Amino acid sequence: MSANGAEPRKHTISVLVENKFGVLSRVAGLFSARGYNIESLSVGETLDPSVSRMTIVVSGDEFVIEQVTKQLHKLIDVIKVNDLTDDSHVERELVLIRVNAEPQHRAEILRTADIFRARVVDVTPVSFVLETTGDEGKIEALIELLRPIGIQEVVRTGKIAISRGPKSRVKRAPEARRPRVSDDPRVVGFAD
Repeated sequence: MSANGAEPRKHTISVLVENKFGVLSRVAGLFSARGYNIESLSVGETLDPSVSRMTIVVSGDEFVIEQVTKQLHKLIDVIKVNDLTDDSHVERELVLIRVNAEPQHRAEILRTADIFRARVVDVTPVSFVLETTGDEGKIEALIELLRPIGIQEVVRTGKIAISRGPKSRVKRAPEARRPRVSDDPRVVGFAD
């Protein structure tokens, strides 16, 4: 239990930032300077190429998370910060798992993959690579079932999350207006 009586737990924080050089470094630096560990971090462009969304998973009590969100709001390139933990949201993670595929285990691997809706994306004489998406619990369950067969390597993305239902949208940057030839004063005698 923390000093203020709240139990630390994982929080999923969505941060909209301007898509500029050095923004990721400044956000990560904010966490490390305060001694907070980022458990997961995913970044990608939104519909507007000038805006990126960061999905950050960090553990802490309510006081820690409040401090983190206040500090994030102070960064110049941050547009919006939203703690999705208690809001209705959808979250997913992607995992690639290379597993031993000895002949006696191949059918079991394929049955397990089918149950978890995993796809076989690579096959060699000695291994399969499985790909699946889902919440953290699904990913952990798949890994635990494949562990006795022999996992060679696991690669996971960070968690990504999106709010359910209607939310305020980020305004898109106005598209650059292409000048028409008839607007060019150097064009003389162009028929309108």
